[in-house]
Amino acid sequence: MDLIQASAVSKRFGGIAALSRAEFHAAAGEVHALIGENGAGKSTFIQILAGALRPDEGRILLRGEPFVAANPSSAQRAGVSAVFQELSLVPDLTVEQNIWFRREPLNVFGTVRPRKLRADTLALFERYRIPVTRPDIEVRRLTLAERQVVEIAKALARDPAVLILDEATSSLAPRETEWLLDLARSLADSGMLVIYISHRLGEVRHLARRITVFRNGMTVAAHDMAAVSDDEIIAEMLGRRLDRLYPERKPTATDRVALKIRDLTVGHRLQGVDLDIMEGEVVGVGGLQGHGQREMFQALFGVGRSRGSIELWGRPLHARSPRQALADGIALVPEDRRAQGLLLAKPVRENLTLSVIPRFSRAGFLDSRREKALVAEMIAFLRIKAKTPDQLAGTLSGGNQQKVIFGKMLLTEAKVLLLFDPTRGVDVGTKGEIFQLMRDLAAKGYAILFYSSDLPELVHVADRVAVLRNGRIAAVLEDGAISEANILKAAMVEGGVH
Repeated sequence: MDLIQASAVSKRFGGIAALSRAEFHAAAGEVHALIGENGAGKSTFIQILAGALRPDEGRILLRGEPFVAANPSSAQRAGVSAVFQELSLVPDLTVEQNIWFRREPLNVFGTVRPRKLRADTLALFERYRIPVTRPDIEVRRLTLAERQVVEIAKALARDPAVLILDEATSSLAPRETEWLLDLARSLADSGMLVIYISHRLGEVRHLARRITVFRNGMTVAAHDMAAVSDDEIIAEMLGRRLDRLYPERKPTATDRVALKIRDLTVGHRLQGVDLDIMEGEVVGVGGLQGHGQREMFQALFGVGRSRGSIELWGRPLHARSPRQALADGIALVPEDRRAQGLLLAKPVRENLTLSVIPRFSRAGFLDSRREKALVAEMIAFLRIKAKTPDQLAGTLSGGNQQKVIFGKMLLTEAKVLLLFDPTRGVDVGTKGEIFQLMRDLAAKGYAILFYSSDLPELVHVADRVAVLRNGRIAAVLEDGAISEANILKAAMVEGGVH
């Protein structure tokens, strides 16, 4: 018998159906993939399972008994724990305090037993081989990948019967990704049901035994993984065949240097980087996570202190803040779109125009007609799926949130674009749109520097790939030398590529 049986589950938000009679059946002891485009209903469904939402209609059985969680705590008590793509950690608390939040071991006086807290944390780390080094470090000091690992540890600490992983590898480095995939398999082997949501079909195929596909809030297919091809899965997700994920890579670079970087140094994390990005060129940045990529992009966008020289279109760039970088013509799509790129409680319209308000102002008054026209044009150009320009950004799917950030960046009219993992957690259809947009912008003379944690993206989209190792450029790959193997060799082995 299936551990979870969901039948005819529906959920509406106002006049919008997020789920429409969705079906889902999954057994204990398996990794079951749930996939679909952003906005297909996956997040709504798993929030219902995890107790964050209640269904309007339908029936869910857990272990054969009716199950509707009133809140996340009741879902966790019933054995359902979720690791959502957007993290729930408290930045000012330590790793161990976050893992056992509101479940800390207490003494008879109601105060926390620190030794027991530490012992429980270390036992959890050992049991699941969790790659976190210091349980006493504040979460605010961790990288996004490290915070993701802590979120997974927090879910595992509840010993769930059902573990939901929502894009859990999207911010992980290869080492942590391998750890999580191995962990998911071992958990399933021990009898747990792992519901795995990912836009990385290679991971899904490698890991899952069965797969359920959502589209437009409905279940459109369920398969044994071995019985269906990637092309068939993508067609079911999109409702059409995807002719090409990666656009044709036509040379568009000129001989004009758009961004000239010399001896760029950030503490000990980035050491003496030299790189030129030409007008009309897409340059990828590869390497194992944590080898200076983040520091490089932040320094170019005026975040933090750095040394070295940067020239933008032949002029010295002295950006000491993102505001100044934007004014000089350099824009960034940040690593964490929700925390760094959007005002979630503000409308799409305000998110798009916040950085360029002076363009719509005359004598201190906002030209709302001009603003409205440009917002409508950008929404149509990027095919942002928003009910109206006044829909709150936080209510959009992940892919559409990313499109809003791209729109905000394009409205600045900056011609040098820094894209940090721009397709992280984005569905395959939106990925194709982003890749095509990048090539189209390059053809118009934009210069693009982009980092990706997904090696095939670098191989298929970039004109050149600069690989960082230990804060330095280990290799710059061009033409036929751009391959996953060569990127990994340069990232891991001294003198790995010749």
